[in-house]
Amino acid sequence: MENFLNIFVRSIFVDNMIFAFFLGMCSYLAVSKNVKTSIGLGVAVTFVLLITLPVNYLLQVYVLNEGALSWLGEGFAKLDLSYLSFILFIAVIAAITQLVEMVVEKYTPALYASLGIFLPLIAVNCAIMGCALFMQQRIGLPATDPKALTSIADVLAYALGSGFGWILAIVGLAAIREKMEYNAVPATLKGLGITFIVVGLMAMAFLCFSGLKIN
Repeated sequence: MENFLNIFVRSIFVDNMIFAFFLGMCSYLAVSKNVKTSIGLGVAVTFVLLITLPVNYLLQVYVLNEGALSWLGEGFAKLDLSYLSFILFIAVIAAITQLVEMVVEKYTPALYASLGIFLPLIAVNCAIMGCALFMQQRIGLPATDPKALTSIADVLAYALGSGFGWILAIVGLAAIREKMEYNAVPATLKGLGITFIVVGLMAMAFLCFSGLKIN
């Protein structure tokens, strides 16, 4: 449980997908105009992460790694399919995103309409693919490393924390942008100009968490 919480907290604050790695910036900037829509997209991204990361972990450990298919016979003991990881990860993400899109369209059409093109674009959201690739790197780390992912529980903690971190970032920016609608912003900075400045300041604020030592 302690390792689960460590991975969860680290992925929210220290390894935040937006402020530490700047992944998923396109939908982050485009959809963060109001809090309600931002929450909807954030929940959708978190759900996709919670499904795709464990599936991709199982694929990596039991199918793609060298020797993972040794249970099929001696001829497969040295087979390494890790070069297929990119295409398989993308296929899993695209399939789950399509499922999320159909569910949102059926049960919350208003949210579906407000998200527009950005809901299907979750399939190519680099934050989700980035999580899968970081997960792939962390599988091979020593168990003593606090970043190591050694089980499905660790992967779920990483997925949930990364999703929460993304929600925190986009809802925070949306709340600030809603507030700025009532402020006197210079004409030359209105729109994305002031948004970029705010995002930069938020990223600098999150740098304070990078010094945390989580064991």
